Amino acid sequence: MSDLFKKFEKNMGPLGKWASIAEGYFAFPKLEGPISNRMIFNGKEVITWSVNDYLGLSNHPEVRKADLEAAASYGSAYPMGARMMSGHTSMHEKLEKDLADFVNKESAYVLNFGYQGILSIVETLVSKNDVIVYDIDSHACIVDGVRLHVGKRFTFQHNDVESLEKNLKRAEKIVEKTGGGILVISEGVFGMRGEQGKIKEIVELKKKYDFRLLVDDAHGFGTLGSDGSGVGNEQDINDDIDVYFATFAKSMASTGAFVAGSSNVIKFLKYNMRSQVFAKSLQMQLVLGAIKRLEILKNEPEHREKLWKNVKALQSGLIERGFDIGTTKSCVTPVFLKGDVLEAMVLVKDLREKYGVFCSIVVYPVIPKGLILLRLIPTATHNINDINETLDSFLSIRDKLEEGYYKKISERITI
Repeated sequence: MSDLFKKFEKNMGPLGKWASIAEGYFAFPKLEGPISNRMIFNGKEVITWSVNDYLGLSNHPEVRKADLEAAASYGSAYPMGARMMSGHTSMHEKLEKDLADFVNKESAYVLNFGYQGILSIVETLVSKNDVIVYDIDSHACIVDGVRLHVGKRFTFQHNDVESLEKNLKRAEKIVEKTGGGILVISEGVFGMRGEQGKIKEIVELKKKYDFRLLVDDAHGFGTLGSDGSGVGNEQDINDDIDVYFATFAKSMASTGAFVAGSSNVIKFLKYNMRSQVFAKSLQMQLVLGAIKRLEILKNEPEHREKLWKNVKALQSGLIERGFDIGTTKSCVTPVFLKGDVLEAMVLVKDLREKYGVFCSIVVYPVIPKGLILLRLIPTATHNINDINETLDSFLSIRDKLEEGYYKKISERITI
């Protein structure tokens, strides 16, 4: 027997092992100033490609005004308690009706947080007799929800409909014995590589197999579709998404989330989601702010148009310069380079310090060894100067990487 905490001295986990050289710079960096296309990092202005304020609503004058007025009227505490007990208001109901109407569902339920919200939805929808079949590249919040499931679960290869069908057949054999049902989970947009989930193709399988579909559209809500209502509108399969989830943390530039679907399903979730039944309601300050944000999202399409203008300029510019941006079909713009973890650290430091470009870095074990992923998130606040400066910077750092400049420096780093 040993002390529970003893193991942490030797193993801080796959990310924690880099803490001694990463913390405060590559991990837990401090971006300061108003959320915008350019922010302050280490005392210097940098072009910022790491925030998900897709529509630039965080500093929209009407949004700031609504936030201030709500804070002045209600503070940051009201309402106190869980929705079921004492934290329910008519404004929560209004927001839910507005959201349900916008995403063309019968009903919606506002959640206090996105991560624990979707985690709790997954756990609540299934019982021990049911089977979950989910995309292997699903976000950590979905994976954590699946881990709570006491029944069987299978992964299918990322966006691979043949693999999904194979696993649906496996699931069918199990539920024929247990009397349960099947839940398929995918995402509207996969946030790491920007691919849209193959929701239309998944829906086609409903003609052959009996299952329900849950879609996490965190990155699609506000950005995809003719009206910004998400992947259901974008792929013209809205009615076939049984449970639709989206967060306020991206296009809505706030905190919170919602789930939408049939009235019966939403009522069941309201009375059974442990993360909502036993936790505090979303504050009125955030509810009123969300109502205003949704109003702007619906009535001012120019923000989404500017966003996509920037997305197309950035992505086409990268492709024209020979960069590999994978198979993105969204605003999320990955740039794949070849190198190890230490090279990636040196490269990113050069990009930030010399070229004034701040973007997120993704390395092994999140992606395969030998690859570096630089993740760019265009927003409506970016402009053509930001894009051109970034493209020029990427040409320079790629040349240095291929010439071995970063490799030589990385060899002097000790962990």
